[in-house]
Amino acid sequence: MDAPAPTSSPTPIDLDTWPRRQHFEHYRRLVPCTYAMTVELDVTAFAAALRRSPRKSYIAQVWALSTVVNRHDEFRMCLTASGEPAVWPVVHPAFTVFNPERETFACVWAAHDPDFGAFHDAAAPLLAEHGRATDFFPQGAPPANAFDVSSLPWTSFTGFNLNIGGNGWDHLAPIFTLGRYTERDGRTLLPLAVQVHHAAADGFHSARLVNELQALVADPSWL
Repeated sequence: MDAPAPTSSPTPIDLDTWPRRQHFEHYRRLVPCTYAMTVELDVTAFAAALRRSPRKSYIAQVWALSTVVNRHDEFRMCLTASGEPAVWPVVHPAFTVFNPERETFACVWAAHDPDFGAFHDAAAPLLAEHGRATDFFPQGAPPANAFDVSSLPWTSFTGFNLNIGGNGWDHLAPIFTLGRYTERDGRTLLPLAVQVHHAAADGFHSARLVNELQALVADPSWL
């Protein structure tokens, strides 16, 4: 099932009024760098709700990330053809699907939908259809306005760092890595690594994203 590519034109940022103009130029040209932030989300209520639901945990995790990412301009940033910063009106999650026979993964994507049920109905068939995929991108290349989510359900972790080099310095979209649930003191915890280009967002923005994500999974009535 090949999905259409719902791309649209990004809106250039008005550099004359942008509070982060100097920060962008510093971390884009003078000191290009990314940073990684690893947290443990308390997903006790989220995991319990999913145990009572026929819906897939991974898709719920991806939707929660997509929902929070789409709230904030700094996580929907890209570069124009001339290298200037711009913001997509919406971004879509691209996420990994593991092939256990080949011990490789494919990358699929689904259009962001503010309604979780609609997103789940679109994303769940992708996992089933491409679980034995041999191509890296079985749907074809993801749209330009996509961000990446990976899952490591085989292990928990307290630190994860993804190093980007070469032309990767042009990649302003955040990258997320999910780990395996762990139980501690009667709580269920989910490791999450957030990789961010410093030209796009500062620690304040990443902390706000994590806090909003924590609030979203703490009240999983949307499931």
